[in-house]
Amino acid sequence: MTDLSPETIRTRADALGPWFHNLDLHGVRTAPDHFLGDYPAVKFAGFAHVLPERLDGKSVLDIGCNGGFYSMEMKKRGAARVLGVDWDEDYLAQARFAAEVTGLDIEFRKLSVYDVGSLGERFDVVLFLGVLYHLRHPLLALDLIHEHAARDLLVFQTMQRGSDQIDEVKPDYDFFEQDHFHSPGYPKMHFIEREYSHDPTNWWAPNAAGSAAVLRSAGFEITAHPEPEVFLCRKTARPDWSGPVYPAKGAAR
Repeated sequence: MTDLSPETIRTRADALGPWFHNLDLHGVRTAPDHFLGDYPAVKFAGFAHVLPERLDGKSVLDIGCNGGFYSMEMKKRGAARVLGVDWDEDYLAQARFAAEVTGLDIEFRKLSVYDVGSLGERFDVVLFLGVLYHLRHPLLALDLIHEHAARDLLVFQTMQRGSDQIDEVKPDYDFFEQDHFHSPGYPKMHFIEREYSHDPTNWWAPNAAGSAAVLRSAGFEITAHPEPEVFLCRKTARPDWSGPVYPAKGAAR
């Protein structure tokens, strides 16, 4: 499909719209009037430099791939295998069309982040960009990625609100010690009961410290924080205290 005329690409792209990813398909822009500008290219420019320039021989899982921008960028860096997953059939149709037009060999599947264990494989690089705040159960998603999908690198991004300050938090606090909860840099996850920005799937808005804390809690060591919403992590062992349920009564502490 790389020899399609711009007029044909424009017609096909319009039929698949509206697009959230403003892709460049041989000169045809899919979302030229995006409210965030040239998105997500403008976002990627802020953290592209912390990713390996070459991914030859590596596998990549793009969770919440949307129109496929990041999947295509990883393939352009030479990744041997790129799998993009999303729960929205319209986004998947856009991503497949974009990959075909650009001649990139990328697989796309309909899959929820909560079902990554069904893939039965781990990936060298996992992209988890713009997904966490849309989830009712965000920590479960990170735990499943750690247990079933990630082999090494995790690239994480979420909508954040509140302070960019990140406090150094003590391992423990006395029950009556409460002042730290009021600090702008203490980890927080703001819960959105109804809608935010006219989107009922915007459930959570962590501050920067909240994003960092949930990543560490899930077993991801932060190695770079190149822009306010993006964290580059390496998979490590999960902390002993990050179990999913309250310890049995009388358990050793």
